[in-house]
Amino acid sequence: MQTTLSESASHLPRAAEAESILRTCVHCGFCNATCPTYQLLGDELDGPRGRIYLIKQVLEGNDVTQKTQQHLDRCLSCRNCETTCPSGVDYHNLLDIGRAVVDAAVPRPLGQRLLREGLRQTVPHPELFKSLVNSGQVFRALLPGTLQSKLPRNVYPAKPRPTTLRERQVLMLEGCVQPSLSPNTNAAAARVLDRLGISVIATREAGCCGAVDYHLNAQAAGLDRARRNIDAWWPGIEKGAEAIVQTASGCGAFIKDYGHLLASDPAYADKAKKVSALARDLVEVLRDEPLEKLGIHASQRVAFHCPCTLQHGQKLGGAVEALLTGLGFNLTSVPDGHLCCGSAGTYSLTQPELSRQLRDNKLNALESGHPEVIVTANIGCQSHLDGAGRTPVRHWIELVEAALP
Repeated sequence: MQTTLSESASHLPRAAEAESILRTCVHCGFCNATCPTYQLLGDELDGPRGRIYLIKQVLEGNDVTQKTQQHLDRCLSCRNCETTCPSGVDYHNLLDIGRAVVDAAVPRPLGQRLLREGLRQTVPHPELFKSLVNSGQVFRALLPGTLQSKLPRNVYPAKPRPTTLRERQVLMLEGCVQPSLSPNTNAAAARVLDRLGISVIATREAGCCGAVDYHLNAQAAGLDRARRNIDAWWPGIEKGAEAIVQTASGCGAFIKDYGHLLASDPAYADKAKKVSALARDLVEVLRDEPLEKLGIHASQRVAFHCPCTLQHGQKLGGAVEALLTGLGFNLTSVPDGHLCCGSAGTYSLTQPELSRQLRDNKLNALESGHPEVIVTANIGCQSHLDGAGRTPVRHWIELVEAALP
């Protein structure tokens, strides 16, 4: 796509990157065929091709309006379009650049500003978030239905983690909301890895991955969180940790981008590149291990929801399904498995109507094979889908751990 950046846009820190991405797009429109918001709304500007054109106009010096902002806000950042694109357009990075420019030019209404700032001040802070969740559970009956649906239906308490220190060791991101919404997930992962001779070293100093801030257009704050995590993990890396494991695919996708996002930071570029190279979704670690040692012979009927951050962001579609099938779980067929469930980080709160439509469509697809339980690989998707009050939704590693002899 022919592009001529305006004088002001040409001085942006990522101007060359934006221009390169824009020139990669051939405007074919294949992306619209798999874009969730385009499928719902049928508006060219609510599909990737239209959003790319809007960003191009902005960077070429055209007027920026609230309508431009709205169309960019409606994007889920699911990256389905990147999987579909025959030209390899790096859409999610272009979107981040475009959103930053638009938000700098268009003041948001007070309600939006308060919501977004409120999310930034609560979600990335585990202790504060936990206290809010606990308070919400106490007063659940008094809350409106929309807030009740954000609270976990069933909290499975974390069982004790193994204490024996193995020769093989990995670091693990604890996360910010998962310890409150699904506290047993990381503990279950630690117990399964221990059976395979791998110890999990929890690094309490490593907090939120930074994605919440970054995708709410507080990009500098998001990158500061990335730097703090790198500092927290570095001693473990120097001691020989094999990997940095994530059980939430949304966090994993962002951590794997640290190297790109901090490439221009002389103090952190090399370390960020190393951290991104060591980042592994849990399934990447387990699929290379002799799982027959676990002695699992499961037969449970399960539907797997593959999060966008796993299949499109990390290109690991089919990996969990193959692992679960190999362990004996009976996986049901899921139509349109490539489409987003509508969680998308904080999207379910900033775009609730679209999010609910996508959730209900996804649940209809997941339940079409009549599973006993739905499993997924990302806490955001897990909470969002389970909030509908239909078939129970859990992290897949909890089912594997429960099937251990």
